[in-house]
Amino acid sequence: MKALVCIAVVALLVAGCSDGPAGTSDLDTQVREALAEADVTPLSPLPPKDPALVLLGQALMFDKVLSGNRDVSCATCHNPTASTSDGLSLSIGTGGVGSAGSRVLSTATQFIPRNAQELFNRGYAEFASMFWDGRVFQAGNGVFQTPAGAQLPAGLSNALAAQAMFPVTTRLEMRGQSGDVDRFGAPNELAQFGDDKRPAIWAALMNRLLAIPEYVSLFQAAYPAVAPADLGFQHAANAIAAFEVEAFTSVNSALDRYVRGDDGALNEAEKRGAVLFFGKANCGSCHLGSQLTDQQFHSIGVPQVGPGFAPESPEDHGRERVTGAAAERYQFRTPPLRNVELTGPYMHDGAYTTLEAAVRHYLNTTTSLRSYDASQLRADLQASHVSDPSTLDAMAATLDALVQSPLTLSDAEVDDVVAFLRSLTDPAARDLSATIPPSVPSGLPVGD
Repeated sequence: MKALVCIAVVALLVAGCSDGPAGTSDLDTQVREALAEADVTPLSPLPPKDPALVLLGQALMFDKVLSGNRDVSCATCHNPTASTSDGLSLSIGTGGVGSAGSRVLSTATQFIPRNAQELFNRGYAEFASMFWDGRVFQAGNGVFQTPAGAQLPAGLSNALAAQAMFPVTTRLEMRGQSGDVDRFGAPNELAQFGDDKRPAIWAALMNRLLAIPEYVSLFQAAYPAVAPADLGFQHAANAIAAFEVEAFTSVNSALDRYVRGDDGALNEAEKRGAVLFFGKANCGSCHLGSQLTDQQFHSIGVPQVGPGFAPESPEDHGRERVTGAAAERYQFRTPPLRNVELTGPYMHDGAYTTLEAAVRHYLNTTTSLRSYDASQLRADLQASHVSDPSTLDAMAATLDALVQSPLTLSDAEVDDVVAFLRSLTDPAARDLSATIPPSVPSGLPVGD
C-alpha cells in the first residue's frame, strides 16, 4: 500500500512539473508539422568522389595560376576561412590586396558587382542553376544553358562544374584587363582575348596548367583514359566541382539532427523560431525544402549597392539580364540557408551586414528599401548606394507579392527567427582550414 502511495505521489509531482516538458512536446508537434509542410527532410551524404579528381580539384581551387595576373585563385572569393564566401558585401577580384573580409581595392581595381555566394551543398541535384541570376542552368535532359552558348564544351559533370568555367573568363574576377602584366612582370596572355573568345581563354589556361609537370601527373591520375592532348578546361572544372562537393557538403546541423528525430537538438528559442519562420513570418514560402530554398527568383526590394554592370547604369537588373524579360527585373535567386550564420554579408549585393538586419528587411520591404542606412557598409562602398527616388519607385513596383505586406514581429520573435537560422550551422563548417592545401603545383602562394 505504501508503495502504491509513493507511486501516486511521484506521478502527481511529475504531472505538476510538466509545464516545461508538456510545452516542449506541444512545440515539437508544431515544429514537426511546419517542417513537414515545408518539405524539410533529412539530407543524406553524397557518394564520395574519386580521390584523384578531388586532389586535382583542390590544387586548382587554390592555385593563382588560373588568374590572368597570377594574383587570385577561386578561393580568393570562396575562402574556407570565410566559410566559402569572402566576408565582403561585394567581392574584390584580381588586383585587390589582402584576404577575405580584410581585402581592399587597389587603384587599378573595382568591386565585383555581386556578393560571392557560399558553396555549401552545391553537389545536390536540386542545384540545377548557379549564380545569383541563374545564368548557368542545367535542364532535366542534361543540356546546359550558359552565357557561352554553343561555345561550352561537352563533358561537364553538373551545373557546379559548368559554373567553374566562367570566373576565369571574367575580367574583374580572375582574367584581368588588356595590357595587364602578371606578378612577375610578364604579359597577361589571357587578357588579350576578346570577351567572346571563351574557348581561346580556356585553351590558354590549359596551356598554363600542362606546362607544369605536377599538373600533368595530377590530370593523368584523375583522367587516366584521356590523352593530355585531349584535356580541356572542362576537365579542370569537373575536378574543381568534385573538390567543392567533397569539402563543402554540410548535413549535420542542429536542424539536421532534429529532422532525423532528436527532439533535443534544438533549444526552445530555435523551436519557436522554426514555427515563426515557417508560419507567421512566412519565410518558408521561399525558403523551403531540405536546402531551405525554392531555387526560384524573386524581387524583394534589396537596396542597390555597388558599381552595377556599366558606368551609365549603376543598377543591377538581376534575372532580367539573363532572360531579357522586363517582368524579371530586380529578381535574384532565393539563397539556400545552411550555415547562413557564417556567410554574411547578406543578399545579392551584401547590403545587410548582420543576420538580424537581413531578417528585419522582410518586416516591411518597402520601408526598408526607402530608408536603408548605408552606414552599415564599409566606407569604400557607402557612396555606391543607389538612393534616387525614381529607382526606389521602380524597385518598389516590382516587389513579389509574397513580400509586399508588412509583418508584425516583436523584437523577441525576431530574435527567435535568428536563433532558428543559427541552428542551420553545421559545427564542421566553423573551421574549414583543413581543406586548404599547404602548397600548389605552380609554386604560387596559397594565401592572399
